[in-house]
Amino acid sequence: MIVSHQIPTLAPGVLRRIHHLALNVADMQAARHFYGQILGLHELSGAEIPATLIELVDRGRVANFRTPDGTILDLFAEPDLSPPAADPTQQFTRANHLAFDIAPELFDVAVSVLHAHGVKIEGEPVTRATGRGIYCYDPDGFIVEIRCDPA
Repeated sequence: MIVSHQIPTLAPGVLRRIHHLALNVADMQAARHFYGQILGLHELSGAEIPATLIELVDRGRVANFRTPDGTILDLFAEPDLSPPAADPTQQFTRANHLAFDIAPELFDVAVSVLHAHGVKIEGEPVTRATGRGIYCYDPDGFIVEIRCDPA
């Protein structure tokens, strides 16, 4: 007689949302400028900072940002961490990219802002059946996409 043992899994919908995403950054000031000033994300301060991170934030080792949908983006200072490759266009096996959604009527404005700040952009904006997108690189070479649904 063969006994079947089913390995348990989480049911669809049990995981509710992404709580936070953490990125290692070599230059905290450059990363804070990119995510906070160029992309306009809200940097947490004061009582908004999780109690477990206050000391690290005070020491400049961590910065926290909130996206408009409430997802938290944590930046961890790792100045001695080598990038996967010196060429940021060289893919590696960890994450591929982080994508932000924008209203279609603001897409061209976002592209202009990236250009105005001298952000490295991969190619030209692309148009697909799913909408428009542009890929750029944060100061650590991580790919960031800004995309919109079809107008």
